[in-house]
Amino acid sequence: MVPIKNLRELSFLVYGLGLTGKSVINFFKKNRINRYQVWDDKKRKLFKSKRPQNLKETLKKVNYIVLSPGISLEMSNKNWLNKYKHKIITDLDLIFLLKNFFKTIVVTGTNGKSTTCKIIHHLLRRNGFKSLLGGNIGTPILNLKMNKRSFLIIEASSFQLAHSKFVCPDYAALLNISNDHIDWHGNLNNYIAAKLKIFELQKKKQYSFINKKLISHFKKKKYLGKLVVPKIKNYFKIKNKLNNSYLKMEINDENMSFVFNLSKILKIKEKSFLKTLNSFKGLPHRYEIFLRKKNYLFINDSKATSFQSTKFALKSSKNIFWIVGGLPKKNDKFNFAKIKNNIIKSYIVGKNTNFFKKQLQKKVSFCVTKNINNSLLKILKDTKLLRKKRNTILLSPASASYDQFTNFEKRGEEFKRLSKFYARKYI
Repeated sequence: MVPIKNLRELSFLVYGLGLTGKSVINFFKKNRINRYQVWDDKKRKLFKSKRPQNLKETLKKVNYIVLSPGISLEMSNKNWLNKYKHKIITDLDLIFLLKNFFKTIVVTGTNGKSTTCKIIHHLLRRNGFKSLLGGNIGTPILNLKMNKRSFLIIEASSFQLAHSKFVCPDYAALLNISNDHIDWHGNLNNYIAAKLKIFELQKKKQYSFINKKLISHFKKKKYLGKLVVPKIKNYFKIKNKLNNSYLKMEINDENMSFVFNLSKILKIKEKSFLKTLNSFKGLPHRYEIFLRKKNYLFINDSKATSFQSTKFALKSSKNIFWIVGGLPKKNDKFNFAKIKNNIIKSYIVGKNTNFFKKQLQKKVSFCVTKNINNSLLKILKDTKLLRKKRNTILLSPASASYDQFTNFEKRGEEFKRLSKFYARKYI
C-alpha cells in the first residue's frame, strides 16, 4: 500500500482522455495529486494547461504513465511509447496501490464477466454486504466512493490487465478463455497472460477461482492464492430450487457455479442464496428474451461478439432464425457440432459478408440481408412459409458492431425497436 502523501511525490502522464482517463484526472484532483500531465492523440483541446509541449521528453521523465485500456502497444506504430512500457500502469493499479480497508473481487474471462459481476453485486447487497461495482462494466472504478468494510467488485478486461502491475484481489475469478481480441494483444499467449495477471500478486490467504480447463496455466506459474475450481455439478444440486427462469438457463451455468462457490466462502446460507437470486434480472443484450408473441420468441444477444459467445445462445434455443454478422474477430472459427440442428436459417448482416459465407457454407442455410431491418422482413416472410409451431428470432452476431453501429448496445436497441414494430404490424 502506498499512502496518498507518497503518491503526491510521484509524477504521472495520463495517456488517453476517454471515460477512464477523465476518471484518473478527477481522482488526482480529489486527492491533491498535482504532478500530472495529460495526453490524447486526438483530443488536443482537452486539459490544454496540462498538456506537455514535448511528449517524448515527458515520457522519459515521469514516474508512471496511466494508460487508457483501449490503447494497444501491439497495434500502435508509436515505438517510443512501447519503449516506456515498464512505466505503464492503469486505473486498476491506482486502486490497489491505495487499498487499505476494503475487499476486492476481480472477475475476468472472455465471456460472462458482466453478468457474473452483476450477480455477485446483487447477492452481496441483498445479504447485508456493502458492495460497489465498476470497471469494464460501465462505471470507472476511480469514480466509485469506497467505504470501510465494503466489497469492490471489478470487471477487468484483458486490455486493462495487460498493462496493470499492482493488481492483487482478495478474490480473483477467471471464468473462461476463448479466441478473442487477438489483434489487440498480438497473439493468444499474450491474451492468456493478460488474464492470468489477476493471480500473479495474490497472497496465500487470497482466493483464486479458475475454470477447470485452465488449471494447468495456474499450476505452471505456481501462484500463491488458494485455488478454487468451481464444479458445475455442485451447483446443479441446488439449481432446480431456483425460481428464476433466466438464471436457470444453461447459458448461465458456468457463471452461477463461480458465484455459488463464492457464496459458500462468504458464508451466505443456501436458503438466502436462493431467495436472493430469485429476484435477479439479467443484463440487456445478453440473451435477453424481450418479446413473446403468439408462436414467436425474440432474443437480443447483441453482446455476443465472437462465435464462442454466440454458441451459448445457439445451444439454448430451437427453431432459430439467426441474424449474424459485423466485424469478425481475428482467427475466429465457427464449429456447429451439436447445435447445427437448432438453426433453421441464418441471415448475414454487415460489410464482411464473405467471411460469414465461408463459415456457414455447407453447414447452415443462409442468405445475405446486409442489415437488421432487411433480416427481420425476410425472417417474417420465411416463417410464414415454413409454418413452424415455434419460431426463435435471434440476434447473436458473433462479431463486433463497429461496421454499422457505434457499440453493441446501439445494435441491440435497434434490433429490439424493429422487432417490436414488425411484431405489431405482421404477427
